[in-house]
Amino acid sequence: MTVHYYTSSSLDGFIATADHSLGWLLKQDFDEEGPMNYTEFMKDIGVLVMGSSTYEWLLAESEAWPYKQPAFVLTSRELPVPTGSNILFREGNVRDLFDEIVTAANGKDAWVVGGGDLAGQFADENLLDEVWVQFAPATLGSGQPLLPRALDVELLEVAQNRGFMCGHYRVLKSEN
Repeated sequence: MTVHYYTSSSLDGFIATADHSLGWLLKQDFDEEGPMNYTEFMKDIGVLVMGSSTYEWLLAESEAWPYKQPAFVLTSRELPVPTGSNILFREGNVRDLFDEIVTAANGKDAWVVGGGDLAGQFADENLLDEVWVQFAPATLGSGQPLLPRALDVELLEVAQNRGFMCGHYRVLKSEN
């Protein structure tokens, strides 16, 4: 199984505003069938992993839960569960949850949906394999950082999707 962090970022390295809003991103022009698009990416995804802020944003912005795959939500709080979803609330270290995540993926890959700190937790445990970033033609000045960790990566692919600069990277594992 490959663990992917697939996200968009402002040019100055933020995935959301300080209050976790993606409104700035949703007004950008992106070709849904262009290079490194979401639909193609999702074909190999068997499980999602997200933090509570991402989960709450999805609940607020979606009329219905948008995913069929099991979704792990890492939180210590009690949160609502949308009808028809397969939400698995968990607490703890991503290393301790990893076997359960692999099993839930059912032979497919995992997507660390957000946020950057959660992707960093996977990287800290040498569990993050790839980073996909669609850099939007916008700056935020502050907000939720793309990845608040030092991380060595190798560029695998680059593409332009309208105004977005898209990069696909392999994470170079640290020696522990």
